[in-house]
Amino acid sequence: MQSFTQDYSNPNLPNVLVFDSGVGGLTITREIVALTPNCNITFAADNAYFPYGTKSEQDLVARICHVLQHLVQITAADLVIIACNSASTAALPALRDQLAIPVVGVVPAIKPAAAISASKTIGLLATPGTVARDYTDDLIKQFAPDCHVIKIGSRRLVDMAEAKLAGGTVHADELANELERFAQPDHKTMDTVVLACTHFPLLQPELSQCLPGVAHWIDSGNAIARRAESLLLPIYQNKRHSIATNSSAPTYRCLFTQEPRNPMFLIEYLSSWFTKNWSVVIL
Repeated sequence: MQSFTQDYSNPNLPNVLVFDSGVGGLTITREIVALTPNCNITFAADNAYFPYGTKSEQDLVARICHVLQHLVQITAADLVIIACNSASTAALPALRDQLAIPVVGVVPAIKPAAAISASKTIGLLATPGTVARDYTDDLIKQFAPDCHVIKIGSRRLVDMAEAKLAGGTVHADELANELERFAQPDHKTMDTVVLACTHFPLLQPELSQCLPGVAHWIDSGNAIARRAESLLLPIYQNKRHSIATNSSAPTYRCLFTQEPRNPMFLIEYLSSWFTKNWSVVIL
């Protein structure tokens, strides 16, 4: 473990802060790195308050605003990505009021799922909180009025994804139990599933094996990365001379509000995704 320092190997690059309660936001981070590699990235997990999906909206707003104000200050962030559906739907308006930098949130990718589904039968896999929120129903009414949407709210899948990045095994029978509703005979035409929690792309290989009939697994990662890229363009333009005179590689690091499970395995897992090593810091 390393202690926190604001030093960046190339301080002229834009600083992006990706935030979640657990490791799910790393799936968004992976997409940002792939699309916009020339920026310093800090992934911050508020794992001391994990999981967000079971907390009340009032508690979430208070906690997230408090933590992010501190994180933005210590990381000198130019852009914040809220890589958590629960946090985005609860706290995004308050964060945009309080922070003087752009804040991007994630929402369930219902619109692209409705566009790509041939059968118009769509699965929505999310946390219980996201499934229960009126905001999600409004998205379905707005973007998928002609679709049959089957909703599953699962806290257990979040835990399974966290365990996977700590070296644990995802058991097929346990996964099948969580997805039982998707397997009902009257849902056999389901060809598209929305992964409406940033943790769930971590389980996509196992999910695909469990539901081989699903043709499309849709998440928000690429859309968020493209939005981040567009917001970073003015910063690149303002700093283009400074960036050109400093060829140092960007800095990548993970911050946690408490000790993560099996941090060495997490670092090894990250190295399989990224060509650059990540540092892990406990705040």
